[in-house]
Amino acid sequence: MRAIAALLAIALIAAAPATPAPNPLANVPKDAVTHHTIALSGGRLSYTARAGTIVLRNADEKPQATMFYTAYTVDGAGNRPVTFFYNGGPGSATLWLRMGSFGPVRVQTGNGVMTAGAPFVLAENRFSLLDASDLVFVDMPASGFGRILPGGDAKKIFGSDNDVRAFSQFVKRWLTANGRWNSKHVLFGESYGTPRTAMLANSLQSDGVGVDGVVLQSSILNDALASSETYGGADTDDWQYVFALPTMAASAYYYKAVPGAPPTLAAYMKEVQAFAMGEYRQALNQGSGLSPQRFDSIVAKLHRYTGLSETYLRNSDLRVTSQHFLAEFRRSRAQRIGAYDARYRLFDLDPESEYGQLEPSDASIDVAYLTTTNDYLRRTLGYKTNLEYLTGAYGAIQAAGGWDFTHNGGLPLNSAPDLAQAMTYNPNLKVFSANGWYDSVTPFAATVYTLDHLGIQKPLMNNITYGFYPSGHMIYLNPRALASFHDDLERWYKTLR
Repeated sequence: MRAIAALLAIALIAAAPATPAPNPLANVPKDAVTHHTIALSGGRLSYTARAGTIVLRNADEKPQATMFYTAYTVDGAGNRPVTFFYNGGPGSATLWLRMGSFGPVRVQTGNGVMTAGAPFVLAENRFSLLDASDLVFVDMPASGFGRILPGGDAKKIFGSDNDVRAFSQFVKRWLTANGRWNSKHVLFGESYGTPRTAMLANSLQSDGVGVDGVVLQSSILNDALASSETYGGADTDDWQYVFALPTMAASAYYYKAVPGAPPTLAAYMKEVQAFAMGEYRQALNQGSGLSPQRFDSIVAKLHRYTGLSETYLRNSDLRVTSQHFLAEFRRSRAQRIGAYDARYRLFDLDPESEYGQLEPSDASIDVAYLTTTNDYLRRTLGYKTNLEYLTGAYGAIQAAGGWDFTHNGGLPLNSAPDLAQAMTYNPNLKVFSANGWYDSVTPFAATVYTLDHLGIQKPLMNNITYGFYPSGHMIYLNPRALASFHDDLERWYKTLR
Protein backbone atom coordinates (compact mmCIF):
# COMPACT_ATOMS: atom_id res chain seq x y z
CA MET A 1 0.00 0.00 0.00
CA ARG A 2 2.81 2.38 0.89
CA ALA A 3 4.45 1.73 -2.50
CA ILE A 4 1.18 2.44 -4.30
CA ALA A 5 0.68 5.67 -2.32
CA ALA A 6 4.23 6.78 -3.13
CA LEU A 7 3.72 6.12 -6.84
CA LEU A 8 0.43 8.03 -6.73
CA ALA A 9 2.13 11.01 -5.07
CA ILE A 10 4.85 11.04 -7.69
CA ALA A 11 2.25 10.94 -10.45
CA LEU A 12 0.34 13.83 -8.91
CA ILE A 13 3.55 15.89 -8.64
CA ALA A 14 4.44 15.12 -12.23
CA ALA A 15 0.97 16.12 -13.38
CA ALA A 16 0.97 19.41 -11.43
CA PRO A 17 1.60 22.48 -13.62
CA ALA A 18 5.11 23.93 -13.30
CA THR A 19 5.40 27.24 -11.46
CA PRO A 20 6.08 29.89 -14.09
CA ALA A 21 9.37 31.74 -13.81
CA PRO A 22 8.95 35.29 -12.52
CA ASN A 23 8.81 37.92 -15.25
CA PRO A 24 11.80 40.27 -14.79
CA LEU A 25 9.86 43.03 -16.58
CA ALA A 26 6.76 42.75 -14.39
CA ASN A 27 7.58 45.85 -12.34
CA VAL A 28 8.93 48.05 -15.14
CA PRO A 29 6.72 51.17 -15.34
CA LYS A 30 4.87 51.96 -18.55
CA ASP A 31 6.03 54.78 -20.79
CA ALA A 32 4.25 58.12 -20.44
CA VAL A 33 3.42 60.19 -23.52
CA THR A 34 2.32 63.83 -23.32
CA HIS A 35 1.95 66.74 -25.76
CA HIS A 36 3.27 70.28 -25.33
CA THR A 37 4.21 73.49 -27.12
CA ILE A 38 7.23 75.78 -26.81
CA ALA A 39 8.03 79.23 -28.18
CA LEU A 40 11.47 79.41 -29.82
CA SER A 41 13.10 81.73 -32.32
CA GLY A 42 11.44 79.92 -35.22
CA GLY A 43 7.98 80.31 -33.72
CA ARG A 44 5.83 78.10 -31.49
CA LEU A 45 6.51 74.39 -31.89
CA SER A 46 4.29 71.48 -30.92
CA TYR A 47 6.20 68.51 -29.57
CA THR A 48 5.63 65.11 -28.02
CA ALA A 49 7.42 64.07 -24.83
CA ARG A 50 7.95 60.41 -24.01
CA ALA A 51 9.29 59.35 -20.60
CA GLY A 52 10.11 55.68 -20.56
CA THR A 53 12.61 52.87 -20.46
CA ILE A 54 14.44 50.69 -22.92
CA VAL A 55 15.37 47.17 -21.87
CA LEU A 56 18.94 45.97 -22.33
CA ARG A 57 19.26 42.30 -23.24
CA ASN A 58 22.15 39.88 -23.34
CA ALA A 59 23.18 37.70 -26.29
CA ASP A 60 20.37 35.27 -25.41
CA GLU A 61 17.82 38.12 -25.45
CA LYS A 62 17.29 37.81 -21.70
CA PRO A 63 16.50 41.14 -19.97
CA GLN A 64 19.44 42.51 -17.99
CA ALA A 65 18.69 46.16 -17.13
CA THR A 66 16.55 49.15 -17.99
CA MET A 67 17.68 52.59 -19.10
CA PHE A 68 15.34 55.51 -18.42
CA TYR A 69 15.05 58.34 -20.93
CA THR A 70 12.99 61.34 -21.93
CA ALA A 71 12.57 62.05 -25.65
CA TYR A 72 11.24 65.25 -27.22
CA THR A 73 10.19 65.09 -30.87
CA VAL A 74 8.65 67.95 -32.84
CA ASP A 75 5.27 67.02 -34.32
CA GLY A 76 4.95 66.82 -38.09
CA ALA A 77 8.44 68.16 -38.75
CA GLY A 78 9.68 65.38 -41.02
CA ASN A 79 13.03 63.66 -40.77
CA ARG A 80 15.05 65.82 -38.37
CA PRO A 81 18.37 65.24 -36.62
CA VAL A 82 18.14 63.40 -33.30
CA THR A 83 20.59 64.10 -30.48
CA PHE A 84 21.33 61.73 -27.60
CA PHE A 85 22.38 63.50 -24.37
CA TYR A 86 24.00 61.95 -21.30
CA ASN A 87 26.02 63.02 -18.30
CA GLY A 88 29.15 61.30 -16.99
CA GLY A 89 30.43 60.16 -13.62
CA PRO A 90 30.85 57.40 -14.56
CA GLY A 91 27.58 56.56 -12.87
CA SER A 92 25.67 59.82 -13.14
CA ALA A 93 22.08 60.11 -14.27
CA THR A 94 21.31 62.81 -16.83
CA LEU A 95 19.12 65.10 -14.75
CA TRP A 96 21.75 67.86 -15.05
CA LEU A 97 21.61 68.09 -18.83
CA ARG A 98 17.86 67.35 -18.93
CA MET A 99 16.92 70.08 -16.47
CA GLY A 100 19.60 72.68 -17.18
CA SER A 101 20.82 72.70 -20.77
CA PHE A 102 18.90 72.36 -24.04
CA GLY A 103 15.66 70.54 -23.19
CA PRO A 104 12.27 72.24 -23.43
CA VAL A 105 12.27 73.24 -19.74
CA ARG A 106 15.00 74.62 -17.52
CA VAL A 107 15.32 75.08 -13.76
CA GLN A 108 16.47 78.51 -12.63
CA THR A 109 19.40 78.35 -10.21
CA GLY A 110 21.91 80.80 -8.77
CA ASN A 111 24.39 82.06 -11.36
CA GLY A 112 27.66 81.79 -9.46
CA VAL A 113 25.82 82.16 -6.15
CA MET A 114 23.79 79.89 -3.89
CA THR A 115 20.26 79.10 -5.08
CA ALA A 116 17.36 80.11 -2.87
CA GLY A 117 15.15 77.37 -1.45
CA ALA A 118 11.89 75.89 -2.72
CA PRO A 119 9.64 76.47 -4.50
CA PHE A 120 12.03 76.35 -7.43
CA VAL A 121 11.16 77.85 -10.80
CA LEU A 122 10.98 75.51 -13.79
CA ALA A 123 10.39 77.57 -16.90
CA GLU A 124 10.04 77.11 -20.64
CA ASN A 125 13.61 77.03 -21.96
CA ARG A 126 14.24 79.70 -24.58
CA PHE A 127 17.68 78.13 -25.14
CA SER A 128 16.27 74.75 -26.14
CA LEU A 129 17.76 73.10 -29.22
CA LEU A 130 14.41 71.57 -30.09
CA ASP A 131 14.19 73.83 -33.15
CA ALA A 132 17.43 72.26 -34.50
CA SER A 133 17.07 68.63 -33.43
CA ASP A 134 14.85 66.14 -31.67
CA LEU A 135 16.29 65.44 -28.22
CA VAL A 136 16.75 62.23 -26.20
CA PHE A 137 18.11 62.49 -22.64
CA VAL A 138 19.43 59.12 -21.47
CA ASP A 139 20.15 57.91 -17.92
CA MET A 140 22.77 55.19 -17.69
CA PRO A 141 21.69 51.76 -16.35
CA ALA A 142 20.75 51.68 -12.64
CA SER A 143 20.41 55.48 -12.51
CA GLY A 144 17.28 57.62 -12.77
CA PHE A 145 14.36 55.20 -12.92
CA GLY A 146 16.52 52.53 -14.59
CA ARG A 147 17.46 49.39 -12.68
CA ILE A 148 19.44 46.16 -12.93
CA LEU A 149 16.72 43.56 -13.51
CA PRO A 150 16.31 40.25 -11.65
CA GLY A 151 18.73 37.85 -13.27
CA GLY A 152 20.81 40.68 -14.72
CA ASP A 153 24.59 40.62 -14.27
CA ALA A 154 25.76 44.05 -13.12
CA LYS A 155 29.40 43.13 -13.72
CA LYS A 156 28.55 42.94 -17.44
CA ILE A 157 26.90 46.36 -17.35
CA PHE A 158 29.44 48.55 -15.58
CA GLY A 159 32.92 49.41 -16.86
CA SER A 160 34.06 51.51 -19.81
CA ASP A 161 33.72 48.85 -22.51
CA ASN A 162 30.50 47.40 -21.05
CA ASP A 163 29.05 50.90 -20.81
CA VAL A 164 29.66 51.52 -24.52
CA ARG A 165 27.89 48.27 -25.36
CA ALA A 166 24.93 49.32 -23.19
CA PHE A 167 24.61 52.74 -24.80
CA SER A 168 25.11 51.28 -28.25
CA GLN A 169 22.24 48.87 -27.63
CA PHE A 170 20.09 51.72 -26.29
CA VAL A 171 20.67 53.85 -29.38
CA LYS A 172 19.89 51.00 -31.77
CA ARG A 173 16.74 50.00 -29.92
CA TRP A 174 15.52 53.59 -29.73
CA LEU A 175 16.15 54.16 -33.44
CA THR A 176 14.30 50.95 -34.25
CA ALA A 177 11.33 51.68 -31.99
CA ASN A 178 10.95 55.21 -33.37
CA GLY A 179 11.81 54.65 -37.03
CA ARG A 180 14.80 57.02 -36.93
CA TRP A 181 17.58 54.98 -38.50
CA ASN A 182 17.71 57.32 -41.50
CA SER A 183 17.93 60.54 -39.46
CA LYS A 184 21.11 62.44 -38.74
CA HIS A 185 22.48 61.24 -35.39
CA VAL A 186 24.36 63.38 -32.87
CA LEU A 187 25.96 62.23 -29.60
CA PHE A 188 26.24 64.82 -26.79
CA GLY A 189 28.31 63.83 -23.74
CA GLU A 190 29.34 65.83 -20.69
CA SER A 191 32.38 65.02 -18.52
CA TYR A 192 32.84 61.21 -18.50
CA GLY A 193 30.20 61.35 -21.18
CA THR A 194 32.95 62.63 -23.52
CA PRO A 195 35.12 59.48 -23.51
CA ARG A 196 31.86 57.52 -23.70
CA THR A 197 31.01 59.56 -26.80
CA ALA A 198 34.38 58.97 -28.45
CA MET A 199 34.14 55.22 -27.86
CA LEU A 200 30.43 55.08 -28.70
CA ALA A 201 30.80 56.96 -32.00
CA ASN A 202 33.54 54.57 -33.06
CA SER A 203 31.56 51.53 -31.93
CA LEU A 204 28.31 52.60 -33.61
CA GLN A 205 30.01 53.39 -36.90
CA SER A 206 31.78 50.04 -36.82
CA ASP A 207 28.33 48.45 -36.52
CA GLY A 208 26.94 50.43 -39.45
CA VAL A 209 25.07 53.07 -37.44
CA GLY A 210 25.59 56.56 -38.83
CA VAL A 211 26.99 59.26 -36.54
CA ASP A 212 27.00 62.74 -38.05
CA GLY A 213 28.19 64.83 -35.13
CA VAL A 214 29.48 64.67 -31.57
CA VAL A 215 29.41 67.37 -28.90
CA LEU A 216 32.06 67.03 -26.22
CA GLN A 217 31.25 69.24 -23.23
CA SER A 218 33.94 69.47 -20.54
CA SER A 219 36.17 66.74 -21.92
CA ILE A 220 38.52 64.20 -20.40
CA LEU A 221 39.54 62.01 -23.33
CA ASN A 222 42.94 60.86 -22.05
CA ASP A 223 43.31 60.10 -18.36
CA ALA A 224 47.09 59.91 -18.74
CA LEU A 225 47.10 63.70 -19.01
CA ALA A 226 45.02 64.17 -15.85
CA SER A 227 46.17 64.31 -12.26
CA SER A 228 45.17 61.64 -9.78
CA GLU A 229 42.84 64.24 -8.22
CA THR A 230 40.39 63.84 -11.11
CA TYR A 231 40.07 60.60 -13.06
CA GLY A 232 42.89 58.52 -11.62
CA GLY A 233 45.44 59.98 -14.01
CA ALA A 234 49.04 59.00 -14.21
CA ASP A 235 50.76 61.80 -12.25
CA THR A 236 53.95 60.82 -14.05
CA ASP A 237 54.61 64.11 -15.77
CA ASP A 238 54.46 67.88 -15.24
CA TRP A 239 51.78 68.27 -17.89
CA GLN A 240 49.08 68.37 -15.20
CA TYR A 241 50.48 71.67 -13.88
CA VAL A 242 50.74 73.12 -17.38
CA PHE A 243 47.14 72.25 -18.20
CA ALA A 244 45.80 73.48 -14.84
CA LEU A 245 47.45 76.90 -14.98
CA PRO A 246 45.15 78.62 -17.53
CA THR A 247 42.07 77.58 -15.52
CA MET A 248 43.67 78.92 -12.34
CA ALA A 249 44.41 82.19 -14.13
CA ALA A 250 40.84 82.40 -15.44
CA SER A 251 39.54 81.91 -11.90
CA ALA A 252 41.86 84.62 -10.56
CA TYR A 253 40.68 86.91 -13.37
CA TYR A 254 37.05 86.28 -12.39
CA TYR A 255 37.81 87.38 -8.81
CA LYS A 256 39.69 90.46 -10.08
CA ALA A 257 42.93 89.22 -8.55
CA VAL A 258 45.05 89.87 -11.68
CA PRO A 259 46.68 93.32 -11.81
CA GLY A 260 46.90 94.87 -15.26
CA ALA A 261 45.02 92.04 -16.99
CA PRO A 262 43.75 92.49 -20.57
CA PRO A 263 40.16 93.76 -20.86
CA THR A 264 38.78 90.44 -22.13
CA LEU A 265 39.19 86.98 -20.64
CA ALA A 266 39.71 85.41 -24.08
CA ALA A 267 42.69 87.67 -24.76
CA TYR A 268 44.10 86.95 -21.32
CA MET A 269 43.77 83.21 -21.85
CA LYS A 270 45.86 83.42 -25.03
CA GLU A 271 48.63 85.10 -23.04
CA VAL A 272 48.50 82.57 -20.21
CA GLN A 273 48.32 79.56 -22.54
CA ALA A 274 51.36 80.76 -24.45
CA PHE A 275 53.28 81.06 -21.18
CA ALA A 276 52.05 77.71 -19.86
CA MET A 277 52.89 75.74 -23.01
CA GLY A 278 56.16 77.57 -23.56
CA GLU A 279 58.21 79.18 -20.83
CA TYR A 280 56.50 77.42 -17.93
CA ARG A 281 56.68 73.95 -19.48
CA GLN A 282 60.36 74.47 -20.31
CA ALA A 283 61.11 75.57 -16.75
CA LEU A 284 59.41 72.49 -15.31
CA ASN A 285 61.36 70.29 -17.72
CA GLN A 286 64.62 71.62 -16.33
CA GLY A 287 63.76 70.52 -12.82
CA SER A 288 66.57 71.19 -10.36
CA GLY A 289 68.71 72.44 -13.25
CA LEU A 290 66.67 75.66 -13.45
CA SER A 291 68.82 78.67 -12.57
CA PRO A 292 67.88 80.80 -9.54
CA GLN A 293 67.22 83.78 -11.82
CA ARG A 294 64.83 81.81 -14.05
CA PHE A 295 63.17 80.30 -10.98
CA ASP A 296 62.51 83.81 -9.59
CA SER A 297 61.13 84.96 -12.95
CA ILE A 298 58.71 82.05 -13.15
CA VAL A 299 57.59 82.62 -9.56
CA ALA A 300 56.81 86.26 -10.35
CA LYS A 301 54.74 85.36 -13.40
CA LEU A 302 52.85 82.59 -11.59
CA HIS A 303 52.11 85.05 -8.79
CA ARG A 304 50.63 87.50 -11.30
CA TYR A 305 48.57 84.86 -13.10
CA THR A 306 47.19 83.01 -10.08
CA GLY A 307 47.13 85.54 -7.26
CA LEU A 308 48.96 83.04 -5.01
CA SER A 309 51.75 84.36 -2.83
CA GLU A 310 55.33 84.09 -4.04
CA THR A 311 56.22 82.27 -0.81
CA TYR A 312 53.57 79.61 -1.50
CA LEU A 313 54.76 79.21 -5.08
CA ARG A 314 58.39 78.86 -3.99
CA ASN A 315 57.49 76.26 -1.39
CA SER A 316 55.48 74.39 -4.06
CA ASP A 317 58.55 74.28 -6.35
CA LEU A 318 56.45 75.98 -9.06
CA ARG A 319 54.05 73.01 -9.07
CA VAL A 320 50.53 73.78 -7.83
CA THR A 321 47.76 71.24 -8.30
CA SER A 322 44.23 72.35 -9.01
CA GLN A 323 43.02 71.22 -5.58
CA HIS A 324 45.78 73.12 -3.83
CA PHE A 325 44.93 76.27 -5.78
CA LEU A 326 41.22 75.97 -4.94
CA ALA A 327 42.10 75.68 -1.25
CA GLU A 328 44.77 78.37 -1.17
CA PHE A 329 43.24 81.06 -3.36
CA ARG A 330 40.77 82.39 -0.75
CA ARG A 331 42.19 80.70 2.33
CA SER A 332 42.57 84.07 4.07
CA ARG A 333 38.77 84.37 3.92
CA ALA A 334 38.25 80.75 5.05
CA GLN A 335 36.59 80.09 1.69
CA ARG A 336 37.12 77.40 -0.94
CA ILE A 337 36.18 77.97 -4.56
CA GLY A 338 34.56 75.27 -6.67
CA ALA A 339 36.45 72.66 -8.66
CA TYR A 340 33.56 72.27 -11.10
CA ASP A 341 32.91 75.99 -11.31
CA ALA A 342 35.23 78.47 -9.60
CA ARG A 343 32.50 81.13 -9.53
CA TYR A 344 30.87 79.28 -6.62
CA ARG A 345 32.39 79.31 -3.16
CA LEU A 346 31.67 78.07 0.34
CA PHE A 347 33.11 78.69 3.77
CA ASP A 348 35.52 75.90 4.62
CA LEU A 349 34.88 73.48 7.48
CA ASP A 350 38.63 73.00 7.82
CA PRO A 351 40.43 76.13 6.56
CA GLU A 352 43.84 74.50 6.98
CA SER A 353 43.00 71.49 4.82
CA GLU A 354 44.40 71.05 1.32
CA TYR A 355 41.33 69.13 0.15
CA GLY A 356 37.72 70.27 0.49
CA GLN A 357 34.92 68.14 1.82
CA LEU A 358 32.16 70.07 0.02
CA GLU A 359 31.77 71.17 -3.60
CA PRO A 360 30.29 74.69 -3.81
CA SER A 361 28.49 74.25 -7.14
CA ASP A 362 26.84 71.05 -5.84
CA ALA A 363 25.64 72.94 -2.79
CA SER A 364 23.98 75.50 -5.02
CA ILE A 365 22.15 73.26 -7.50
CA ASP A 366 21.67 69.69 -6.23
CA VAL A 367 18.41 70.22 -4.34
CA ALA A 368 16.89 72.37 -7.08
CA TYR A 369 17.74 69.88 -9.83
CA LEU A 370 16.52 66.77 -8.01
CA THR A 371 13.36 68.46 -6.74
CA THR A 372 12.30 69.75 -10.15
CA THR A 373 13.28 66.45 -11.79
CA ASN A 374 10.86 64.54 -9.59
CA ASP A 375 8.09 67.11 -9.99
CA TYR A 376 8.53 67.39 -13.76
CA LEU A 377 8.80 63.69 -14.58
CA ARG A 378 6.03 62.55 -12.24
CA ARG A 379 3.53 65.40 -12.55
CA THR A 380 4.14 67.19 -15.85
CA LEU A 381 5.17 64.18 -17.95
CA GLY A 382 2.92 61.80 -15.99
CA TYR A 383 5.47 59.02 -15.40
CA LYS A 384 3.80 56.72 -12.87
CA THR A 385 6.16 54.89 -10.53
CA ASN A 386 6.98 54.56 -6.86
CA LEU A 387 10.65 54.07 -7.69
CA GLU A 388 13.14 56.60 -6.36
CA TYR A 389 14.81 58.70 -9.01
CA LEU A 390 18.50 57.90 -8.48
CA THR A 391 20.94 60.67 -9.32
CA GLY A 392 23.53 58.01 -9.99
CA ALA A 393 24.22 54.29 -10.18
CA TYR A 394 27.01 54.55 -7.63
CA GLY A 395 25.57 52.07 -5.14
CA ALA A 396 25.03 49.45 -7.82
CA ILE A 397 28.52 50.06 -9.23
CA GLN A 398 30.10 49.62 -5.81
CA ALA A 399 28.10 46.44 -5.18
CA ALA A 400 29.34 45.08 -8.53
CA GLY A 401 32.97 45.63 -7.51
CA GLY A 402 33.51 49.12 -8.90
CA TRP A 403 33.94 50.58 -12.34
CA ASP A 404 36.46 48.95 -14.66
CA PHE A 405 38.20 51.75 -16.60
CA THR A 406 40.08 49.27 -18.78
CA HIS A 407 39.53 49.97 -22.47
CA ASN A 408 40.76 47.56 -25.12
CA GLY A 409 42.83 45.92 -22.40
CA GLY A 410 44.72 49.06 -21.39
CA LEU A 411 44.95 51.65 -18.61
CA PRO A 412 44.73 54.55 -18.00
CA LEU A 413 41.62 55.11 -20.09
CA ASN A 414 42.40 56.85 -23.37
CA SER A 415 39.50 57.36 -25.79
CA ALA A 416 41.32 59.81 -28.09
CA PRO A 417 42.28 56.99 -30.51
CA ASP A 418 38.60 56.04 -30.76
CA LEU A 419 37.70 59.59 -31.77
CA ALA A 420 40.57 59.67 -34.28
CA GLN A 421 39.40 56.41 -35.82
CA ALA A 422 35.78 57.54 -35.96
CA MET A 423 36.74 60.82 -37.68
CA THR A 424 39.01 59.02 -40.14
CA TYR A 425 36.42 56.34 -40.94
CA ASN A 426 33.78 59.03 -41.50
CA PRO A 427 35.40 62.18 -42.97
CA ASN A 428 32.04 64.00 -42.62
CA LEU A 429 31.88 63.52 -38.83
CA LYS A 430 31.80 66.94 -37.12
CA VAL A 431 33.04 67.56 -33.57
CA PHE A 432 32.08 70.45 -31.30
CA SER A 433 34.29 70.87 -28.22
CA ALA A 434 32.61 73.01 -25.52
CA ASN A 435 34.70 74.24 -22.59
CA GLY A 436 34.17 76.36 -19.49
CA TRP A 437 36.95 78.74 -18.49
CA TYR A 438 36.42 78.07 -14.76
CA ASP A 439 36.42 74.25 -14.84
CA SER A 440 39.28 72.66 -12.87
CA VAL A 441 37.93 69.10 -13.21
CA THR A 442 38.39 68.94 -16.99
CA PRO A 443 40.67 71.91 -17.76
CA PHE A 444 40.22 73.26 -21.28
CA ALA A 445 43.96 73.38 -21.98
CA ALA A 446 44.15 69.59 -21.68
CA THR A 447 41.24 69.22 -24.10
CA VAL A 448 42.85 71.49 -26.70
CA TYR A 449 46.15 69.60 -26.39
CA THR A 450 44.41 66.23 -26.74
CA LEU A 451 42.42 67.23 -29.82
CA ASP A 452 45.48 68.87 -31.37
CA HIS A 453 47.33 65.55 -30.98
CA LEU A 454 44.74 63.12 -32.33
CA GLY A 455 47.13 62.18 -35.11
CA ILE A 456 44.51 62.61 -37.84
CA GLN A 457 45.24 64.22 -41.20
CA LYS A 458 45.09 68.02 -41.32
CA PRO A 459 41.95 68.28 -43.52
CA LEU A 460 40.03 66.34 -40.85
CA MET A 461 41.10 68.84 -38.17
CA ASN A 462 38.82 71.34 -39.92
CA ASN A 463 35.90 69.24 -38.65
CA ILE A 464 36.65 70.28 -35.04
CA THR A 465 34.95 73.42 -33.72
CA TYR A 466 35.70 74.95 -30.31
CA GLY A 467 33.55 76.95 -27.94
CA PHE A 468 34.88 78.62 -24.78
CA TYR A 469 32.46 80.09 -22.25
CA PRO A 470 32.50 82.14 -19.00
CA SER A 471 31.27 79.24 -16.88
CA GLY A 472 32.47 75.98 -15.39
CA HIS A 473 32.06 72.26 -15.96
CA MET A 474 28.29 72.65 -16.37
CA ILE A 475 28.40 75.49 -18.88
CA TYR A 476 24.63 75.96 -18.72
CA LEU A 477 24.71 77.23 -15.11
CA ASN A 478 25.55 80.67 -16.51
CA PRO A 479 22.62 81.88 -18.68
CA ARG A 480 24.91 84.16 -20.68
CA ALA A 481 27.23 81.26 -21.45
CA LEU A 482 24.26 79.03 -22.29
CA ALA A 483 22.95 81.61 -24.76
CA SER A 484 26.31 81.70 -26.56
CA PHE A 485 26.60 77.89 -26.46
CA HIS A 486 23.11 77.58 -27.94
CA ASP A 487 23.84 79.98 -30.79
CA ASP A 488 27.14 78.26 -31.57
CA LEU A 489 25.45 74.86 -31.70
CA GLU A 490 22.60 76.07 -33.90
CA ARG A 491 25.18 77.23 -36.43
CA TRP A 492 27.09 73.95 -36.02
CA TYR A 493 24.02 71.79 -36.69
CA LYS A 494 23.67 73.48 -40.07
CA THR A 495 27.13 72.20 -41.03
CA LEU A 496 26.16 68.53 -40.59
CA ARG A 497 25.96 66.74 -43.94
